[in-house]
Amino acid sequence: MSAMKSTLPTTENLMDRMPPVRGRLRQNAELGKVTWFQVGGPADILFKPEDEGDLADFLKNLPADIPVYMIGVGSNLLVRDGGVRGVVIRLGRHFAKMNTDDDKLIVGAGALDAHVARFAADAGLEGAEFLSGIPGGIGGALRMNAGAYGADVSDIFLSAIAYDRAGNRHELSLKDMGFSYRHTDIPKDWIFTQATFRLSFGDRQEILDRMADISRNREESQPVRSRTGGSTFANPSGKKAWELIDDVGGRGLTIGDAMVSDKHCNFLINKGTARAADLETLGEELRRRVFAKHDTLLRWEIVRLGEPAEKTQGNRP
Repeated sequence: MSAMKSTLPTTENLMDRMPPVRGRLRQNAELGKVTWFQVGGPADILFKPEDEGDLADFLKNLPADIPVYMIGVGSNLLVRDGGVRGVVIRLGRHFAKMNTDDDKLIVGAGALDAHVARFAADAGLEGAEFLSGIPGGIGGALRMNAGAYGADVSDIFLSAIAYDRAGNRHELSLKDMGFSYRHTDIPKDWIFTQATFRLSFGDRQEILDRMADISRNREESQPVRSRTGGSTFANPSGKKAWELIDDVGGRGLTIGDAMVSDKHCNFLINKGTARAADLETLGEELRRRVFAKHDTLLRWEIVRLGEPAEKTQGNRP
């Protein structure tokens, strides 16, 4: 994420600069409540567009000096304690629609990965089962080329729609996306609104059985019932992040109420009263240890957004 500007006006004055919308604008919106970690400060402005047209018009008419950030369902998001200056956009129910066209699955970027997997299964389409093992929504899955259990988004991707900061609509092909491991080449400030996946026809019960296996595997190997942000670091080439963390004594390590999971040490957990700073500091300590011993720098898979608390004191009304 690019650094946020510190010269923005107070939240109330910023609200005066918002263009007309059909969706919902909220001031000082608590983001911690929508993240799985349950930590973090507020957004100056939170915008939930009514539909694609509302989103496009908002972006076109929003003053260019106001930063814009996109969040999904908050499954792999760490919002820092000082909150987010500028506008945060979160897609609502209109962007969670799903339908099929022969072997193609067309889904809104706000749809949950698990719901998409189940929808595909009910339609007798196979290939999207791996999505049932990925927490979060389709927008985030596109952004990071999410994957699990031997498959990732690039394997089924056909096309996507995204809007840039100026509100221009882009139809994206597989080549445009520039997929690589947990990465795409799409600019960070573009907002995905829809994806089309190409799947294959299969037996519905066999598809559901594979999804059940994935669910059991996740339950047994990951802290799925904890306040976590999912996989913390991407696997380095030829290595597994959890093995590196385990080797440097990271399993069970704590800072305040932030803890490295005993069950899977590539997961950070909020045991109850952790701050975002505790979780981020713990993650950085793991990176430091792994680099010192293995000369390998772990890359954050969790998105970190916003400012530390001390940087925003006195800036908010």
